Amino acid sequence: MEYFFYCRDRVGSWPLRAELIETHWSFMDPYGEAMIARGPTLLPDETPTGSMHVVDLPDATAARAFAFDEPNYRAGVYGEVLMRRWRAMVGRTMWDFTGGVDGYERFLIIGHAKPGMAAARESLSDDYRRYLTGADYGDRMIVGGSLLSEDGNEWMGTALMAELPDRKAAEAVLPNGPCGRAGMYESVEVHRWEFGGRR
Repeated sequence: MEYFFYCRDRVGSWPLRAELIETHWSFMDPYGEAMIARGPTLLPDETPTGSMHVVDLPDATAARAFAFDEPNYRAGVYGEVLMRRWRAMVGRTMWDFTGGVDGYERFLIIGHAKPGMAAARESLSDDYRRYLTGADYGDRMIVGGSLLSEDGNEWMGTALMAELPDRKAAEAVLPNGPCGRAGMYESVEVHRWEFGGRR
């Protein structure tokens, strides 16, 4: 089962995060083969604001251990953890991405679904996949997928990692897609993001 995690940093927790970086990486090392994407979100001055991971895990118990046994969480770096089942729409890991356009930035884009949108979203599934993998975004999407409830039955939103010209372009991706035009998102958030893990 694949899972998406976005852990938001508490305000002012950057010094503690920096102190724990090696401990965090050591915790993540055994998950290396299961990792689909990972990395911090950042302010313009490079201060971290959170950590994102997409990882293949055996079950919900393993997912909760991944999220809540992690050293940053246990030490109080994170103030909030978003955990969702994941269904890939862009079929690769971040290490498979061969882009890298000078001057472009990388972003984490999260769309939070309005309640009760699962059936409507299913009807747009093929259109949405074509939108993300077609001419406009196919070579700019690093990793992308649907966010699902713990039982995998309810669509909870979308998460994308993309390389785009600027923040304005990132802010347009979900609102201009099939689900956005259908009014299916409660809110959309955009974060500067970079590849994570050991250098």
